[in-house]
Amino acid sequence: CTRGCRFCQAGMIYRPVRERSMDTIMDLAKRCLQNTGYEDVSLLSLSTGDYTGISPLINTLMNEFSSRHISVSLPSFRAGTLGPALMQTIKKVRKTGFTIAPEAGSQRLRDVINKNITTDEIIATVQDAFSAGWRVIKLYFMIGLPTETQADIQGIVDLVKILRKIKGPNGRYGKLNVSVATFIPKPHTPFQWATQLPLEESRDRIEWLRAKLRLPGVTFKWQNPEVSFLEGLWARGDRRLSGLLVKAYENGCRFDGWSDRFNFDLWQRSIGASQVDVDFYTRRPKDLKEPLPWDHIDIRVEKKFLSDEWEGALEGSRTEDCRWDSCQQCGVCDFETIAPHLFETTAEKESFPVDQADSAQQTTVRKLKVIYSKRGDARFFGHLELVNIINRAFRRAGVDLAYSKGFHPMPKISFDDPLPMGMEGAREFFFISVKSDMACDELVLKTNPELPEGLVIDECKTAKTRRATQGGHVDHYTVTLKEGVFDKHRLAWFAETSPIEYVFTNKKGVPGTIDLKKAILNIALLKPNSIQLTIQNQGGKRIRPAMVLERVFDLPAEDIKKAFIIKGGMHV
Repeated sequence: CTRGCRFCQAGMIYRPVRERSMDTIMDLAKRCLQNTGYEDVSLLSLSTGDYTGISPLINTLMNEFSSRHISVSLPSFRAGTLGPALMQTIKKVRKTGFTIAPEAGSQRLRDVINKNITTDEIIATVQDAFSAGWRVIKLYFMIGLPTETQADIQGIVDLVKILRKIKGPNGRYGKLNVSVATFIPKPHTPFQWATQLPLEESRDRIEWLRAKLRLPGVTFKWQNPEVSFLEGLWARGDRRLSGLLVKAYENGCRFDGWSDRFNFDLWQRSIGASQVDVDFYTRRPKDLKEPLPWDHIDIRVEKKFLSDEWEGALEGSRTEDCRWDSCQQCGVCDFETIAPHLFETTAEKESFPVDQADSAQQTTVRKLKVIYSKRGDARFFGHLELVNIINRAFRRAGVDLAYSKGFHPMPKISFDDPLPMGMEGAREFFFISVKSDMACDELVLKTNPELPEGLVIDECKTAKTRRATQGGHVDHYTVTLKEGVFDKHRLAWFAETSPIEYVFTNKKGVPGTIDLKKAILNIALLKPNSIQLTIQNQGGKRIRPAMVLERVFDLPAEDIKKAFIIKGGMHV
């Protein structure tokens, strides 16, 4: 990206711009989709909307993949780079997220940071997105940018209030997710000489914005200012911080990127013990002539260019994009071996075949019953993860699945009784709808090599009309304890006691009871540490072996978690 945002490190160190050809991108997309079975193609760069062939590329991608229900997504859009026609094309398969990063609320501050977009362009882009059918727009802002005033912060509120009043084609208001983070000066950028907002001021400004943006249709999120405080310290620190790093580790600062593990008190204690002057790195005004800890790293961008940009920011002047305008003399290019490389395309904007999706509806669809086993480490796949694994395996195997209609088309796949995480299963089954005439034997042969170890398709056959099982469905389980044995006295108690009530709480928090004695048809002791359960489920209430282990055998939760449970088979 050569837009030249003065806060952006990547935009400086990744210069010059180098665009791949459309043929290269299409080849990469085809090979990646074939090898992964994924259902999304994402075009990633620092400024994807600036790609010179973006319109023909997206149209070509859509024409190639839309019939397979593969969506095309882009990262955050720069306001003004995607027009209504391109948005309409992207949403034809599936509307992915839509993100815009105005960064600042006022035009004055956007000029300071060289974010060369106007308020009118932001409004027009949001209007186009809502008109194209997007319902939620994400907006990113920063606080604490150089020269920021209260008027600039108020500008964030004013801009959000304008955007939240924009309606879609059905007359309904869209929703805005507003995210705010504290600006962190980064090395190798014009703002490497800037000071960082103090922690207390960062908290106050975020709290002020949170109160002002408590509006219908607006969700406000923010980055933890304490995390930003530490990021700012480490972003421009030098070798003298090595002692702090060791001390923080010794005090237990681990996995701080996870909010539940982050403990700012430990960091404060470590900073005090290391006698680190945080303000020296984050708050002290830096002289343009003083050596910086990272000056020995050659990024080819000349330090004079960065300092000129810093002074230009303080004056509020803007720098043009060298992709489209004249060279800005940053020092990266020698125009012999290193120079900007743009993909020049003569391809005209192709029209999306509107009837392509309709033609798929005329294809004969078959419903198949797929019988599978889930053993070993595969038992740790959650149900949603399992569905993704199977769908992508089918894609890699070339099985053409049928899809649902509507806003978010999904493969037509349904499981009779999803196995809980941690439970193995033999001869489980699910139903799929396919558009291909691939024989069942061929489907099994091609799909199994694409599945992870422990997950195997045993059989596939044409599905018959499902009939309700008289008297409820009967399941067989084998339960083997990892430690300990089953108490024979509890088995005798089970045989003599009726009813045996199990108290539970449903998903809505409503308590209820089940008579396990009616549901458990048989408990047979196979070995001292192994039993076989036969359970009949009635009235839509699914009885799980864990409930039996808890109520009948009075086993502690830890022993139940460690038990090997197989539905429909024996544990080996």
